[in-house]
Amino acid sequence: MIPTDPARLTANLIRCPSVTPEEGGALELLEKVLSAAGFDCTRVDRNGTPNLFARWGTKGHAHTFGFNGHTDVVPVGDTGAWTTDPFGAEEKDGILYGRGATDMKSGVAAFAAAAIDFVQSTPPDGAVVLTITGDEEGDATDGTTALLDYMDAEGEAMSVCIVGEPTCPNTMGEMIKIGRRGSLSAWFTVTGTQGHSAYPHRANNPLNAMARLMDRLASHELDQGTEHFDASTLAVVTIDTGNPATNVIPAQSRATVNIRFNDAHSGASLTDWLRSEADKIEAEFGTKVEMRVKISGESFITPPGALSDLVSNAVEAETGIKPELSTTGGTSDARFVKSHCPVVEFGLVGKTMHQVDECVEIAQIHQLKAIYSRILKDYFA
Repeated sequence: MIPTDPARLTANLIRCPSVTPEEGGALELLEKVLSAAGFDCTRVDRNGTPNLFARWGTKGHAHTFGFNGHTDVVPVGDTGAWTTDPFGAEEKDGILYGRGATDMKSGVAAFAAAAIDFVQSTPPDGAVVLTITGDEEGDATDGTTALLDYMDAEGEAMSVCIVGEPTCPNTMGEMIKIGRRGSLSAWFTVTGTQGHSAYPHRANNPLNAMARLMDRLASHELDQGTEHFDASTLAVVTIDTGNPATNVIPAQSRATVNIRFNDAHSGASLTDWLRSEADKIEAEFGTKVEMRVKISGESFITPPGALSDLVSNAVEAETGIKPELSTTGGTSDARFVKSHCPVVEFGLVGKTMHQVDECVEIAQIHQLKAIYSRILKDYFA
């Protein structure tokens, strides 16, 4: 059997211009490759979002190892700033360039290649499932969630899952994600009474109320961290009034905050706190405070145990590095998978993701495939 080359597969995927929400041919390519290797493949598109489900082995088997990832990529930005074609998959001095090279077409290629070679060389007593979406970089409403809904309806299930996102800050093998912070954004609109700045007593300045509200929110200590998480954070990301005049007190002011929170909170508890602070401002300043909240994901943790040990041992065996178990970073689709089965994340060094001249060391793609291959071998052993 000729081993599946994950670097070549990565390059072919990069050449697919799959900028969210476009499929760009990436899932079509993977479906062709996986079907040829004996995987049962099903497109699970929903509301125009492309998704691919692939399974080798018995449906619903008690030992089903899952991989999750995405083939959609962020826009390239200023193409003139790139030194290579963003979708050309050019190789220079052992480096592969292109949008998605790091985040995360290399990860998808590595786990697809590992799965193909594993089931063909040593067919396991169990199943291997790949869930790949084209909607991770976008709103993520019809991507991995659609795949999980499909699995629930069809009696498909993963026993455990690895999300192949880039997880290593600087060195291959240094970090596994065993959880993620939650993310919440809140939009505030404070309405007062417009008036002349020379007669402030005849107006009710919403900026005074907004400034006080933002200060109270930003100054509040949400917590001091928990066993597996750093302290939660709140950032004021914008305050907008849009008033070009110096002699007019405006009628409204708007602001937005983003909270990254640990397992000491829930989206609901933080929403209640934000509303209570807004109510205090209303009472104190006599203004109206409207609030809209979007919870992008709750915090979650897969406690250290069998799954993290399995992945950690494989990483150490292939890299010589014992990885740190971490919950840092932003959100990922693991926030959806965690309700289906135990999940951890492990992938490449992510220093260039979303950047101009995004790139990956070709040797690291092969190394990642070797790690995934060892994980599969050890899991089914």
